[in-house]
Amino acid sequence: MNLRVFAILFFIAVFGRSQEGKPSHSYTFDANAFYGSILLHNPDISHLITEHPSGVILGYNRKTFGLEEWQQYYNYPDLGASLIYQDSHNETLGDAYGLYAHFNFYFFKRNLQFRIGQGLAYATNPYDRETNFRNNAYGSRFLSSTFMMFNYHKEHLYKNLGLKLGLSIVHYSNANVKAPNTSTNTIAFNAGLVYSFDGEEMDYIKREKENITEPVRYNLVLRGGVNESDNIGHGQYGFFILSGYADKRLGRRSAIQLGTDVFFSNFLKELIEFQSISFPENDIDADTDHKRVGVFLGHELFINKLSIGTQLGYYVYYPYDFEGKLYNRVSIKRYFGDKVFGVVSLKSHGAAAEAVEFGIGVRL
Repeated sequence: MNLRVFAILFFIAVFGRSQEGKPSHSYTFDANAFYGSILLHNPDISHLITEHPSGVILGYNRKTFGLEEWQQYYNYPDLGASLIYQDSHNETLGDAYGLYAHFNFYFFKRNLQFRIGQGLAYATNPYDRETNFRNNAYGSRFLSSTFMMFNYHKEHLYKNLGLKLGLSIVHYSNANVKAPNTSTNTIAFNAGLVYSFDGEEMDYIKREKENITEPVRYNLVLRGGVNESDNIGHGQYGFFILSGYADKRLGRRSAIQLGTDVFFSNFLKELIEFQSISFPENDIDADTDHKRVGVFLGHELFINKLSIGTQLGYYVYYPYDFEGKLYNRVSIKRYFGDKVFGVVSLKSHGAAAEAVEFGIGVRL
């Protein structure tokens, strides 16, 4: 259920604010077939990589022309929605259907398109203790999914038809909401067509760029959710995190952050007890504190009311050794006004996801 909220929040972030002034009415639709390979990022999924996955990527895009000031700073990106069907050609792994919100960014005179999307996927044959115990990649039917496309993109090669050709990467994971969660990463070649709908085309609006200067701002965030340890069957437990940090704008697009997190992760409490009983040779005390405290450096990229955050942290209070002292976080944040924001984050230790975090915060 939490991953559904993740997808809904992202769609609100992308589509929630209407264009100021007169809308453009310029849309495109693209359809791509893909064929590729599932990367062996973890030897535990080697038995699931038996064939080359294939599928289709459908995209519906709304162009921007600078009606809002932020659009010019990102070279007039597209906003859109994508649908992905992936056939793994492996009965154990099953197929996946994904629905995403995406951005298209353009480079090299708009001939190179970079698409990044975030959404929710449905796995047709996830892990089941009795009927599908070999699928250790997907522990649940609903997965968080991210995809990227790097494409040569050319519209109107023949009337309203154009061409797309390039490389796609699709990631499926439930971020340890439920074990197992080894996840998969598909890299594939894609080729397809793009159709430009007739409509009111506009010239790109160019304004004199103005910088933004702000004093240091202070942020408080409360995050929470549920997750499970990597031990299958140990159960899902709630967690919450208190975070405080300062940020300083470097310009219109970026800010740097410095702050601290306090983690109350109840799955660790259960894991500590399990380790103390089942593995006495590890000399783990059942009363070991499950709380952790970390400090972090971060960066925030502002795209209109949406922002993308990246943070690298280090635990300064770390009674129980779990995945190492370094951690990282990637966030999607949506501002509601100047101070209040909602945020969805993926917290990991390197490539090993720990949790999807849902939060609300204030920037003072």
